[in-house]
Amino acid sequence: MSEIKDEIILRGLKENNLKNVDLNISKEKINVFTGLSGSGKSSVVFDTIATESRRQMTLNYPHYVRYQMPRYERPHADLMQNLSPVVVVEQRPAGGNSRSTVGTYMDINPLIRLLFSRIGKPSIGLASDFSNQSSFGRCPECSGFGKVIAPDANKLIDYNKSLRDYAVQFKPLSPSGWQGRWMMTGGLFDPDQPIKDYLEEDLHLLLYGPGEGEKIYAPFHTKNGPQDHEWDGLLPRFTRLYINRDVSKLKGVTQDDVLAISTKYLCPTCQGSGLNPKVLECRINGLNIAEYDQLEITELLEALKKITDPMGEAIAIQAIPHVKQLVEMGLGYLSLSRKMGTLSGGEAQRVKIARHLGSSLNNITYIFDEPSAGLHPEEVEMLIQMMKNLKAQHNTVIVIEHDLSVIKAADEIIEMGPGAGVHGGEVVYQGQLERLKNSKAATTLNHKLKINKSPRNIESYFTIKKASNNNLKNISVTIPKNVLASICGVSGSGKSSFMMEAFTKKYPETIMVGQGSIGISNRSTLATYMGIMDDIRSIFSASTGQRAGLFSFNSLGACPTCKGKGVIKPDVAFADPVTIPCEACGGTRYSDEALSYRYQDKNIVEILDLTIDEAMNYFKKPKIIKRVDTLKEVGLGYLTLGQTTSSLSGGEIQRLKLASHLQKEGQIYLLDEPSLGLHTQDNGKLLDVFQHLVNKGNSVIIIEHNLDFIAVSDWVIELGPGGGKQGGNIIFEGTPEEMLTAETLTAKWLKDGVTEQFT
Repeated sequence: MSEIKDEIILRGLKENNLKNVDLNISKEKINVFTGLSGSGKSSVVFDTIATESRRQMTLNYPHYVRYQMPRYERPHADLMQNLSPVVVVEQRPAGGNSRSTVGTYMDINPLIRLLFSRIGKPSIGLASDFSNQSSFGRCPECSGFGKVIAPDANKLIDYNKSLRDYAVQFKPLSPSGWQGRWMMTGGLFDPDQPIKDYLEEDLHLLLYGPGEGEKIYAPFHTKNGPQDHEWDGLLPRFTRLYINRDVSKLKGVTQDDVLAISTKYLCPTCQGSGLNPKVLECRINGLNIAEYDQLEITELLEALKKITDPMGEAIAIQAIPHVKQLVEMGLGYLSLSRKMGTLSGGEAQRVKIARHLGSSLNNITYIFDEPSAGLHPEEVEMLIQMMKNLKAQHNTVIVIEHDLSVIKAADEIIEMGPGAGVHGGEVVYQGQLERLKNSKAATTLNHKLKINKSPRNIESYFTIKKASNNNLKNISVTIPKNVLASICGVSGSGKSSFMMEAFTKKYPETIMVGQGSIGISNRSTLATYMGIMDDIRSIFSASTGQRAGLFSFNSLGACPTCKGKGVIKPDVAFADPVTIPCEACGGTRYSDEALSYRYQDKNIVEILDLTIDEAMNYFKKPKIIKRVDTLKEVGLGYLTLGQTTSSLSGGEIQRLKLASHLQKEGQIYLLDEPSLGLHTQDNGKLLDVFQHLVNKGNSVIIIEHNLDFIAVSDWVIELGPGGGKQGGNIIFEGTPEEMLTAETLTAKWLKDGVTEQFT
């Protein structure tokens, strides 16, 4: 009897642009989905496999529990069989909370607190007492923040002015407020003398108030005559009224106003840990919990292994796998206290992967969304090894990926296409690496880097001096103007600190296109995001004599049944949610009245169904033409005007953001990993956009790992040599051709890409 092949069986998939797709996906294999951006990869992997697996997992719980859990709708498909539980590692930014650290995100901190509460000496008691968010554990001086905010006399006062001339730079304490008028009329200070000419004791009294134990009163003139008020000094008064109180409840003062004349410094009581000094006295092997938090992960691993106390050992054993996972993902240089928001894209991606891999479960389907994003080619090897380890533990790995190294490591490649959007949604190729070469797939493994042999002439530079943000080692750099420049280096080497912080502080006019989301909603369309929907409505209004609001599904033109949503979600109590197309409007979102008016033989829905390419020939208004052209320029010509931004892939969102910025006549464009989410075939289109921008006299600087982009740049700067403490230095500056003779990590991979074809 032949062995039954264990595989995920999918039939008739119709989510988004999928055209009735049938697929069998092998289990216990590495399956890589590739294809152009917007070809339907995410629709199969996330919107079908992941959603249905999660939906079926929740069916195991009683109804009253399921009602409290996220509720998933059954994907549009005829058959979905043999799914296993899924672990999904998406590209969404990790940990948005400003207090979120590597330790909290990885769930290591609760174990460390428990460890200290059980075996730390002198004993404190509860594990929660070791948190800067507990009433006992938090530092009394800074309330657990680790930093103290205090007024800055140099920001608060202009010493060249007198009180009457608004020497006090904070409105409520200036002559426009009663407190400022009192300072001038109370007799304690000369209101017309510049502050710099005050005697030392008068200046001290103005700033700090009387000495300890003393009280000084000054009359304040009211309708009922003079009344004595106690003078306590400008800085103590500012602290009492505006720092130690909830500013949001005060009229006419915002938190930004207060911060503008304040300074932040490390809390002297807790040394920035946010913990009560009593908590910091408790130690394990000479280290307190704040010092544990600051250890590099590799040092922390050693510290945990040294614990011999039986109770402590039992707790440490639970923390060690999570810590090891971070080390194995090449993140040993981080610490538990490192804020998640300060991690580079590649670091955050690997922390997310590490969080999910500490488990010893098997027969799980692991789904990764472009895990190579933010990773240097050197680090991609580590990623591939991690996937092979997962497979060896009898798990199924499904990856959406464009990186050729990852594609080459696949047991099976599934390419979606042939195009993107309406031109995609089909399986173009499924099989092993060898047969891909002779298929019609867009993915080609015979890929050779094209080194820029004639870079542009450099005439002037941007200059950054002594940058020391985060791990930068006091570096001074010049970046050529009016060229395409690439900033590269392993993740954590200091690229973002250098460009996103040091560079933009010096050159605040920089137009930044980052990796953040665009505030997507299912009511936001391409036309609204690009700012042309109002113009389209105005054209309809002018040609029909109706109000513009009639041509908006968020306003007068909304279908009365579905309120402009296009779908109805009936309340089905405990059952899974169901979304039904609105029968009244047929899913168009518009009322019959709105659809009865036409412009050039098309109603508003038919216009929104036009692709960007088609819209170019339809409209005459220069503003619309210009903005639609920028979408075409970044390779989004296949999308429709009415496509919702919530349905776009990561690569499409990145290019949409770039398109919205191309409308501006900017001098400096700074892009954070623009190759994110792009198939190799799409790279050329984006590079054409960059070259066009530079030719028009702009400077384009990209933070990038993609060797195709680095190879065609005019200038390359590499940071390193490692990540974290081992990074922060400039290890190469020059042309791509000069890089071929360098001895850096990026140079190594650049040489490989030039000399060795991918076969």
